[in-house]
Amino acid sequence: MPARRPTVRETEIKLRVPDLAALIRKLGRLRARCHGRVLERNVLYDTPDSDLRSRGRLLRVRLETPAPSTLTPGGLPRVVITSKSPARDSGRSRYKEKLERELVVRSARGWPAKLRSLGFRPEFLYEKLRTTFRLPGLHLDLDETPVGVFLEIEGRPEAIDRVARAIGFSPRDYIRATYWDLYAAECRRRGRIPRNMLFSREKSANQSLFA
Repeated sequence: MPARRPTVRETEIKLRVPDLAALIRKLGRLRARCHGRVLERNVLYDTPDSDLRSRGRLLRVRLETPAPSTLTPGGLPRVVITSKSPARDSGRSRYKEKLERELVVRSARGWPAKLRSLGFRPEFLYEKLRTTFRLPGLHLDLDETPVGVFLEIEGRPEAIDRVARAIGFSPRDYIRATYWDLYAAECRRRGRIPRNMLFSREKSANQSLFA
């Protein structure tokens, strides 16, 4: 049976990481447990009129495959379907807060056709290498992306602040933007039209999941 989580209130921040190896060492000194590194291939679905994005909502299919490195072991393969929606009273928070629901499925096969039949289409494809860590009450994801390296910290606000401070960051470093926002900003800086945030321009690696 698919592993399904109930709707939860997700509270998180991003931090831009200037030195990947140094941050991994800092997390090790905090005794954060590493759960491995995966290559994520994500696709965001929306209606032809981008109704979900305009309402601050998200529908995503994510394929995870093991991607070990010299610093971390490979993670487990998974396919995860996620929906997110705005959380009440989160507009002025320094944290990014969403209502989130996830479903772990056995295979991505068939889901693109099912979503298209419901009126959704692929809108944005993006890739990242994610190394997951755990501390008591905290979920940490170290993301290597085509537009930089970021650490996502998810948990209670006071725990987020404590760990961010311990690894050398302050609230003025907190980022609430999505990866689409960060990618679009980088495209504007370079004078490019935003398309898909991929490590490679080759299309063949994505066609089996996103066709």
